[in-house]
Amino acid sequence: MVARPTLVAVKNIAWSPDRKDIIWIDCNPQVGQERRDVHPFLVLSPRTFNERTSLVIGLPMTTADYNVDNPFAVVVGQAKGKKTEKSSYVLCHQPKSFDWRLRSAKPHQLGKLDDSLFKQVCQRLNQIIQI
Repeated sequence: MVARPTLVAVKNIAWSPDRKDIIWIDCNPQVGQERRDVHPFLVLSPRTFNERTSLVIGLPMTTADYNVDNPFAVVVGQAKGKKTEKSSYVLCHQPKSFDWRLRSAKPHQLGKLDDSLFKQVCQRLNQIIQI
């Protein structure tokens, strides 16, 4: 008996960001002291919102050393790539929304933030917005 090749349908599922994802987002154009260029960004909004609105709500991330004393920055691990010796911080005092499609968002190599760190970030954000 000769085995016949099987055809498997593969869906081309378009990527969209989800809550706890770390993504790359292009912050240009910027105004004044706002961030510019492409930076990591922690997604707070759920995938269903992100897909329907094309917006993503989240918090910027940085490796800037001065955040070690920032009470609203949560250290979430070591950076990857060129900055592997640096700590990576989520800036809880700078919530933002971006059109992730128009700004060509892409998954970051750090993937998702784990549950315990995400909880810390949300608690720190809630100290500011108190909801």
